Amino acid sequence: MSEHDKPSMSYRDTGVDIDAGNELVRRIKPLVAATSRPEVLGGLGGFGGLFHLGATYRDPVLVSGTDGVGTKLLLARQLGRHDTIGIDLVAMCVNDILVCGAEPLFFLDYFACGRLDVEAASDVVSGIAEGCRQAGCALIGGETAEMPGMYGEGEYDLAGFAVGAVERDALIDGTAIDTDCVVIGLASSGPHSNGYSLIRKVIEHRGDSLDRALGSGSLGEALLAPTRIYVQAVRRLIGHHDIRGMAHITGGGLTENIVRVLPEGLGLELEPGAWEVPEVFGWLQRSGNISDAEMRRTFNLGIGFVLIVPEDQAAGIADSLGEPAPVIGRVLSHTGGERVRYAST
Repeated sequence: MSEHDKPSMSYRDTGVDIDAGNELVRRIKPLVAATSRPEVLGGLGGFGGLFHLGATYRDPVLVSGTDGVGTKLLLARQLGRHDTIGIDLVAMCVNDILVCGAEPLFFLDYFACGRLDVEAASDVVSGIAEGCRQAGCALIGGETAEMPGMYGEGEYDLAGFAVGAVERDALIDGTAIDTDCVVIGLASSGPHSNGYSLIRKVIEHRGDSLDRALGSGSLGEALLAPTRIYVQAVRRLIGHHDIRGMAHITGGGLTENIVRVLPEGLGLELEPGAWEVPEVFGWLQRSGNISDAEMRRTFNLGIGFVLIVPEDQAAGIADSLGEPAPVIGRVLSHTGGERVRYAST
């Protein structure tokens, strides 16, 4: 066979479909445009996203964060629901940078798959756009990568990147926390995006269907509920109340996340009975025979974000939030042993 008789090879032959990628861009353009802010320059499709900080801030500190949603993606695939996982992706990033008091400004995503399913990818991006809308930040770009052989049929992975800003003199870093402070808890919407490897193991062990009834819905609905975005609620408080520190309750739960913002020499006593624990966590603990200690350091147990404030500010903050905001613990001097203890119930 001569060189001229050999079959012509194309990128599509390898499993990469450039036309599908172009169709995805066409579909998501209006979703991206709906998240725009005045500071955004240019549109989707350039080599980089442009954002003009301008004179909005006097002395800005940029705050960045990146994250994914872990094996919650496997449940989304199993249920065929791809429209909420993007909210999770945005939430995991913007809630982290909110801890410093930062306003999320813009977001970028990375979507990797073996073969691009335009319908599923469009649903994912619609969720990302909705998350950006909830956070008040602009979706200014992203990357879609087809990698045949790296991911199996129907598989995909996500990562997100958020950038925010805060005035240097308004930075909330926990240094002002003292023993006059209490911990206020803001409710989570469920497990958020942490502990899903254990959750999936429990489901496998029990052999339960994701369609089984749990509360007012199904187990699958409870587990796929998108991570709550706290940006709008918390930013209404900043500048009006004395907020000394904040923490986003992710992997490590209440036990390990709050102490990350405490100065040396301080610890916490938490009151487990001070808030309502969603039913899904009770089901997980019973079904997996999981200890209290393991539950507390794996899951948020119904508290997704905390504020550390002087005790005399707690009632005013709850009024400003307009939602249940219980005091779930207090800051104590720490001289040795575990920095977080739980009051007996």
